[in-house]
Amino acid sequence: MLWLQSTTRPNPEERGVYTGPKIEWEGSGRRRFALDFSAGRVSSDGGGLLLRQADDRIGLSRRLAACFRDYRKPEYIDHTAAELIAQRIHGLAPGYEDLNDHEELSKDPLLAAQVGKADPTGQTRLQSRGQPLASPSTLGRLERTKADATAASRYEKIVVDFDALEDLFLTLFIEQYEGREPSRIVIDLDPSDIELHGQQEQRVYHGYYRNHGYLPMYAYCGEYPLSVELRPANIDGALYEDLYCARGEMENRIKEQQLDLFGDRASCHTFRGNHIRSWFSMAAQWLIVTVRTIGLEGTELARAQAGTIRTKLFKVGAIVAVSVRRIYVRLSSAFPRQRLFCRALARLAAPSG
Repeated sequence: MLWLQSTTRPNPEERGVYTGPKIEWEGSGRRRFALDFSAGRVSSDGGGLLLRQADDRIGLSRRLAACFRDYRKPEYIDHTAAELIAQRIHGLAPGYEDLNDHEELSKDPLLAAQVGKADPTGQTRLQSRGQPLASPSTLGRLERTKADATAASRYEKIVVDFDALEDLFLTLFIEQYEGREPSRIVIDLDPSDIELHGQQEQRVYHGYYRNHGYLPMYAYCGEYPLSVELRPANIDGALYEDLYCARGEMENRIKEQQLDLFGDRASCHTFRGNHIRSWFSMAAQWLIVTVRTIGLEGTELARAQAGTIRTKLFKVGAIVAVSVRRIYVRLSSAFPRQRLFCRALARLAAPSG
């Protein structure tokens, strides 16, 4: 039997009084279980530090931001375009698929540190104090901004350049081979359906897949994501799949992008917004690929899918303390892969080349 009661007790973390819920229930032997939410700044995604290091190594968030034109006035904003983009892709990689998740994630000091916020506790904000990151509505402006938006637009003023995104992903791929020329490069192209359950723009019924949806075209070279072109589903992809798509690696990467990194989460009403979401999932996949190919090379997780890496390395409890000079992250003592984590972090932090 569970007992739910309100309680009042000191909360050292906030130097105040805890007034949230407390739950008690029958336990083992003479001891009962008691639960509340007074532990303070604790993150369930301590392994996100690996993602931060991977991002720093290839400059992903910073370079992605250069693919967006930000018409907002800097003196009136709390979050730069680079910070918004980093928050979005650093949310996807550990498993937070939609904008609504950021209602609570926006208060996570560890995610704020990953994103690069100068104040990861949000205590210096005049509005939304204690919330260092962007709210879902602010974060959604990346996807809602129209192609013809300008500085005169009312709210959505961050315009994506899809051509610049394609150039960036190709550049990232080429950089992986600096100093070593491959004897052959095979680029795989493959369509894969995204089933829709709403009234999204350009939704079309596809007879082969027997659903309403989109039919994006993906480009990969091995495990490296190169491009995604969102397309309406009034295109015949069946013949192509029957003749060509026996390549297991390509199928694994698309599955990783769509299922583990939520590339099939096309819940925006606009076609353009869903196209941007597809690119964000591909960007999150670049973080995973960087962790896997550099941090985990030669380990038991060197070929693991994003979902496996997330479960075994990213999802670890962390207590976060912020001082003037450092952000102190204390991971769980019971974490079973401490050595692997430290080795991966050291590899990602090592100078490239």
